[in-house]
Amino acid sequence: MTDKTQVNVRRVYEKPEPGDGCRVLVDRLWPRGVSKEEENWDEWLKDVAPSTELRRWYGHDPAKFTEFRRRYAEELGEPGHSAAFTHLRDLAQSGPLTLLTSTRDAAHSEADVLAELLNEGAAPGA
Repeated sequence: MTDKTQVNVRRVYEKPEPGDGCRVLVDRLWPRGVSKEEENWDEWLKDVAPSTELRRWYGHDPAKFTEFRRRYAEELGEPGHSAAFTHLRDLAQSGPLTLLTSTRDAAHSEADVLAELLNEGAAPGA
C-alpha cells in the first residue's frame, strides 16, 4: 500500500458526499426507517459486524467502549470476521472508504473501531 488509507465513519442516514468513495454498511441489522429503495451504500458487509452476543453485551454503553473495542478486535481475528475485515482492507487500499452505521453515537460504534484498525494498518485479533 503506497498511499495512506483513508477510512471515514458516517451515519447511514446522512446523504452521500463526493469524497465518501466506497460506502459500506457494517451493521449486522438493517437500519430502522431505511427502505431498500432508499439504500445509499455500495455494499452491506454484515459479516464484519460484532457478534449478536457482543452487540447485546455492549448495548452502546460508552462506559463499556474500551472493553468492547478489545473484545471486538479479538472477534475480528476469527475466521468469518477475518475474511470480511480483509475485504474491507482491500476496499480501503483501493481508494476512500466510508463505513456506515445506524448507531446514534458513531464515535462509539463498531464502525469507529474498524476505521481505527484500518487507518492504523492494524491486524484484526491483535
